[in-house]
Amino acid sequence: MVWQILVASANPAKIRAVEQCFQVNFPEQAIAVRGISVPSGVAEQPLSSEETYAGAKNRLMALKQQGAADFYVAIEAGLDGEMTFAWMLIEHQGKLGKARSASLMLPKAALQALEQGQELGDVMDELFGTQNIKQAGGAIGLLTQNRLSRSGVYQQALTLALIPFLNPDWF
Repeated sequence: MVWQILVASANPAKIRAVEQCFQVNFPEQAIAVRGISVPSGVAEQPLSSEETYAGAKNRLMALKQQGAADFYVAIEAGLDGEMTFAWMLIEHQGKLGKARSASLMLPKAALQALEQGQELGDVMDELFGTQNIKQAGGAIGLLTQNRLSRSGVYQQALTLALIPFLNPDWF
């Protein structure tokens, strides 16, 4: 049986992170991962952990309306003070797993632009002279000089969100 995994995004970096996470954590299991763009119901650039979590939860609910799947995954990136991070939500058979990604500092110039209502990916493209960085290495890649990638950091956090499914007797 092939597990159907729906991701609440059309962003290749997020879809790749989900696919890699499930391949690593369930190596014997065949999977099919598909991304679907759904609304977050929050600002394009969430400015708090609470707003970011609400965006992930809203995406998860909207995703579940798109069809049946074994796992539903939502990833929402946002700000928490001067840091950026993402919430990961994974639902399987009514059970919810959740985790936050690592946080990273943002330059003052980026924070100022975000306060003006711009989205982080667009701000980073402008500051670093890149194009569509949010679908590649993201701010994480730029600020770590490609030592870390958005997909890699997300994959780690997604593994943490899988804890209830890796340890069903405890959850």
